Amino acid sequence: MSINVAAFFYLVASVLFILALRGLSSPTSARMGNIFGISGMVIAVLTTLSLAQMESLFVVLIAIAIGGGIGITMARRVEMTAMPELVAFIHSLVGLSAVLIAFSAVYDPGSYGISLTESNQLPISNSIELFIGTFIGAITFSGSVIAYGKLSGKLKSAALVFSGQHKLNLILAIIMVILGIQFTITGDWTPFILMTMIALLLGVLVIVPIGGADMPVVVSMLNSYSGWAAAGIGFSLNNNMLIIAGSLVGSSGAILSYVMCKAMNRSIINVLLGGFGGDQADTSATTSAGGEQKNHKSCGPADAAFMLTNADSVVIVPGYGMAVARAQHALKEMEELLGEEGVNVRYAIHPVAGRMPGHMNVLLAEAEVDYERVFEMEEINNELPSTDVVLVIGANDVVNPLANSDPSSPIYGMPIIEASRAKTVLIIKRSMSAGYAGIDNDLFYMDNSMMVFGDAKEVIENVIKAI
Repeated sequence: MSINVAAFFYLVASVLFILALRGLSSPTSARMGNIFGISGMVIAVLTTLSLAQMESLFVVLIAIAIGGGIGITMARRVEMTAMPELVAFIHSLVGLSAVLIAFSAVYDPGSYGISLTESNQLPISNSIELFIGTFIGAITFSGSVIAYGKLSGKLKSAALVFSGQHKLNLILAIIMVILGIQFTITGDWTPFILMTMIALLLGVLVIVPIGGADMPVVVSMLNSYSGWAAAGIGFSLNNNMLIIAGSLVGSSGAILSYVMCKAMNRSIINVLLGGFGGDQADTSATTSAGGEQKNHKSCGPADAAFMLTNADSVVIVPGYGMAVARAQHALKEMEELLGEEGVNVRYAIHPVAGRMPGHMNVLLAEAEVDYERVFEMEEINNELPSTDVVLVIGANDVVNPLANSDPSSPIYGMPIIEASRAKTVLIIKRSMSAGYAGIDNDLFYMDNSMMVFGDAKEVIENVIKAI
């Protein structure tokens, strides 16, 4: 295939990627968006393979077969609850790929079409591209590994904060840039390797102080990093497709991170300087800060069924607990039964509910919940005071009234779904334990709230039987 023909197919793939992002911006067009994205990727891969030298094509095909086999196996086995950590893990692989390609390009520039200068050094432009791609890729790799550990429960979700943390990060960043400049000027291996090691350490230090409640933003942010890493390496490889695709991923991830931070009334810088909820002790005991005993009311599935069927309007607020229990299908069945009883059932989604952006939307779509019944936080909050019953199923921090009432709370100022304003609140949880941010929830103890203890799926199934 000639270069001009390849450029045309790369352009077609780029247009399909843009259409994919457009489609994925709405649940109603997400399926078509996925088709556009898959088609664009198939065209991009086949075009790249057509440009490969025949002696290396066999090795490339073997690598694709191995990687594709692993991907298919993981996709078939992964639970929806494990999707956030899987996304973080994939981001780490993108970052690692960028680092390995950069090392390969520095070791053998000719294989990547890079011509050395008369002094047998890399051109400054290529050195800068490799430096940027490498340090972004290294930070993405190590940071994503830490995010994966926190999301999967292998590491504590609480923020790890120590004295002088930000100064240390600043010093390391300055040293990394100095080493990058040295590599750009001299082309030596030593500063390049040291710069990469510092970038790997920075990736860890940037993520460990971020607490559990900020993890959806972290996943989005790492997604952006992986895109910029790919774009940086695209310049080194002189591959326009990689540059465009990386830029699309990087910019869309950055925009999504901004939107989510705005939804939490926080800034990106605020998130990066330490997640909220991390320095709080687990306040799962039913006592206030002053040691005062707090009381809660509870009921069984039959009582919950009675209240739901006698309501005119019900709003369901799903959270990570629904994902863990895989209760979305039972929830859909309950919604249909309540609809037959004349109850108006809707769903309220918080932008950072779950462990990654759009987590709850994906789960509800899997259960084929009507998109018209799914509302964002801003759309539903004004209607909650006139709602008969709000059913909170596995959500915690995103409905915590402390965000509005307690300036000392680490989540103060974060917009929430104001479930407490409803006439009755039913909360399905396994226990009174704190949420992912590690703080107690005042909603559990309000006069209009009742706890329904148990596994979310089992509770909903029992509610269905009672109905």
